[in-house]
Amino acid sequence: MLAKSTRVKLVSTMIMLLVACDVAAAQGVPLPRPRPFSGVTGMPTPPPKPEAPQPSACRLRLTSELAIAPSLPPIEGPGECGAPDLVRLEAVVLEDLTRVTITPPATLRCTMAEAIVEFVRADAVPLTRELGGVLRALQNFDSYDCRGRNRVVGARTSEHGKGNALDVRGFTLTSGRFIELTDPHVPRDFREKLRKNICARFTTVLGPGSDGYHENHIHMDLAERRSGWRSCNWDVRDLEPAAPAAAAAVPLPPPRPKIEQRAGRKL
Repeated sequence: MLAKSTRVKLVSTMIMLLVACDVAAAQGVPLPRPRPFSGVTGMPTPPPKPEAPQPSACRLRLTSELAIAPSLPPIEGPGECGAPDLVRLEAVVLEDLTRVTITPPATLRCTMAEAIVEFVRADAVPLTRELGGVLRALQNFDSYDCRGRNRVVGARTSEHGKGNALDVRGFTLTSGRFIELTDPHVPRDFREKLRKNICARFTTVLGPGSDGYHENHIHMDLAERRSGWRSCNWDVRDLEPAAPAAAAAVPLPPPRPKIEQRAGRKL
């Protein structure tokens, strides 16, 4: 039989072997990754929020130094209506930090709003100064509107339905004077220069003489055409000549005395 000391050594050796095996087994099993801390014990971490869309190049250009034009959510439908990258054009900021308000504010694509801002700053303001006035407001007759062209049922979708058009009735000066762009009483030279500048900036311009729907305002848009064709239809009209005064009434001759005849005799 083994001595007592030998038995004790054998038991100790077996215990050490068992402990070593347990440690090795534990080291071979990977531990689970720690769960992210959510701030609330036992609650799972919410999924990350989607990243906000990056602003367009136009949106980066159209700063508060040029316009008051907060961004709007995109519009989708119905049909072909709708537009991305929309803004609410409220005012154009001039170099001296004064503003030309858009009344009422216009809902437009950013690129269309940018074109309006450039038109007001570079064209409209200098031209109104030639009339001896200071531009205070631009009257918006129509901006975004989901409809057919000329409001005709069944017609092709208007550029208004794409946020790509603006109808302008006229300008208001700081003096309170209103200048209607189609008014023949407004100096012709002013209207001729305005027509030239607008037609150079926009791909479609419609006014008096175009189609019968634009006799009292000017339509301007940035319609894209594969051929690059542009349309400028705006008759700068003169005052119609005054109708000739009605000829003075010619008095009738007095009635001739009545002659009665009896039995061939005059009385």
